[in-house]
Amino acid sequence: MAHELKERERLPKWMKMKMPKGESYSKVKNLVNTNGLHTICTSGNCPNIGECWNRGTATFMILGNICTRKCKFCAVPNGRPLPPDENEPEKLAETIRIMGVKHAVITSVDRDDLDDQGAGIWARTITEVKRMNPETRIEVLIPDFRGKTELIQQVIDAGPDVISHNLETTERLTPFVRFASKYRRSLEVLQYVAANFKVAKSGIMLGLGETQDEILQTMDDLLVAGVKVMTIGQYLAPTTRHMPVVEYIQPEKFVEYRNIGIRKGFKFVESSPLVRSSYRAEDHVNA
Repeated sequence: MAHELKERERLPKWMKMKMPKGESYSKVKNLVNTNGLHTICTSGNCPNIGECWNRGTATFMILGNICTRKCKFCAVPNGRPLPPDENEPEKLAETIRIMGVKHAVITSVDRDDLDDQGAGIWARTITEVKRMNPETRIEVLIPDFRGKTELIQQVIDAGPDVISHNLETTERLTPFVRFASKYRRSLEVLQYVAANFKVAKSGIMLGLGETQDEILQTMDDLLVAGVKVMTIGQYLAPTTRHMPVVEYIQPEKFVEYRNIGIRKGFKFVESSPLVRSSYRAEDHVNA
């Protein structure tokens, strides 16, 4: 623990975050805990948890809190998951109603242990959230579903407003960073979403050892797939057991990548050190 705290102290000044606190933060935390729900905000050690929860927003994580994959960048526990909570869609919908969320972001762990990769729960969750919260916009950050288009279609048919799937990193680094995931398969997922839906979105992390040429190639690959919204943020190692940060990218470089992305043809690029895929997601829905 002391070593981890020492590493945190070495963060550049632009990466320093305030400790989460405040009335809205406490309200969201209590609601999530009371209903036995999970958020990627806590499970993923998100640096923006205080800001987002104090705005009354949160990125909810369905299908449990144990992932079947072991990506080297991710703080979510991995192992053998528990059976899905069949009442989770209703509990999540009710929590969103109580919170008064206007833009709900929903993600999940990977569930390679299930025949449908969790697509059935995904569809039911979106449907129930829409039924109970007809004015709420819904953004989903989906796994790759092993590239099975019939499972992706279940999510599309449920009718969210935005569908996102993250590449996370460049093609060269993917085998070292993502477990059981493939760069080209993720592009195929995004291409299917873009061809059969209205808003396709993806994101990457910087600071893992990628080159600028690789970043620009990733942008081109996403545009060819039909993606119109992209997020770019700084990778932070959740613990010393995870993949180390190779480089802290200067804030000015994130601005440069945003401008390049817009010139290349993206409708919206959210790019700064503390950006995560769901950060200020409510701004992306009209892209």
